[in-house]
Amino acid sequence: MSRAPLQLHIPEPKARPGGVTDFSGLRIPPAGVLARPAVDAPSEQLRDYAYGLIRVLDDQGRAVGDWDPKLDADTLRLGLRHMLLTREFDERMVKLQRQGKTSFYIKCTGEEAVAVAQAMALDAGDMLFPSYRQQGLLVARGCPLVRLMNQIFSNTRDPLKGRQLPIMYSEPDYGFFSISGNLGTQYPQAVGWAMASAYSGDTRIAAAWVGDGTTAEADFHYALTFATVYQAPVVLNVVNNQWAISSFQGIAGGERTTFAARAVGYGLPALRVDGNDFLAVYAATAWAAERARSNHGATLIELYTYRAAPHSTSDDPAGYRPADEASLWPLGDPVERLKQHLISLGEWDEQRHATLLAELAEEVMSQLKEATSYGTLGNPPPNDPGSMFEDVLKEIPGRLVMQREQMLALREGN
Repeated sequence: MSRAPLQLHIPEPKARPGGVTDFSGLRIPPAGVLARPAVDAPSEQLRDYAYGLIRVLDDQGRAVGDWDPKLDADTLRLGLRHMLLTREFDERMVKLQRQGKTSFYIKCTGEEAVAVAQAMALDAGDMLFPSYRQQGLLVARGCPLVRLMNQIFSNTRDPLKGRQLPIMYSEPDYGFFSISGNLGTQYPQAVGWAMASAYSGDTRIAAAWVGDGTTAEADFHYALTFATVYQAPVVLNVVNNQWAISSFQGIAGGERTTFAARAVGYGLPALRVDGNDFLAVYAATAWAAERARSNHGATLIELYTYRAAPHSTSDDPAGYRPADEASLWPLGDPVERLKQHLISLGEWDEQRHATLLAELAEEVMSQLKEATSYGTLGNPPPNDPGSMFEDVLKEIPGRLVMQREQMLALREGN
């Protein structure tokens, strides 16, 4: 019997550079069609939420449906301010990287609603285990930008003393766990922290973030196993921004089903959310946080968004996607959508928006002036080389003591 040869499927995005952007295959339901379930609903009753899309803001900028968190105008304006400040900070840091004042930077353009809305929906004491595109968490928690700039410049006020890549912040004072370049490690760490919080009778929960590509790593699955087995009070976020560096989300399995659906097999509830809708992100996070605090366990949230910027300052997206793809993203820009919502409520206008933009630009420049007074990359010289032996181990072992003495002797000899 003759058989056809086997064929291997290689996932490919709809369009490459020079091609026509095609989002026709996206299934985007109208805003407000999904009901808000009870926070104690059994996970088996929530299966459809892994395949739908929670949306609050409709195409006219109105808040509709059960998921509307009914935030007051002051809270909405604060959210807009945090997103605009995050964007202004990003823009300024990229310019400084191009000037050689830092070696590396990653923007979160188009994804600001994810970090800002989630930070505002969580309690100040909750522990955050971020990836490298959640600087909005720190902005929303009130971390002074100069602290982040010092870490970006690796200057004399850098608390990490140049040991981390510039955007891998560590801010324990703001409940922000040190970012790791080994993507995915923060997921089991967050689950473990949440388990310890529950074991000790604490009231704080944890939240963690990874991108769509990281869901293909083992740490992701270890975390989901422990989260469901021990009913850990944790919110596990997958930021599906369509691209993992230069690989589109289909390489990680996004062609076959949603990333939220991965929770179904583990018995975890999953919510799939319009990540460019500030109100939807806030509402879904608040729901998951309440569920965790009520001892009903973890929730996986897929935040459906788009990486408008390059992956990093080392990346050129023109090499793998059409130039107009970001501007044609069907779910729009999160900043513009919240701005239009406020305008529709009569709580904002173009003049106030322009004034705020000017204020934020001045705020960033003011903090930048302070940060640069402590130095930028290589100017002045970095911290004393002897500091490499400090703040790493609680007790320095003998071999490192010997190496430090040898280094100091060599320096004195020169």
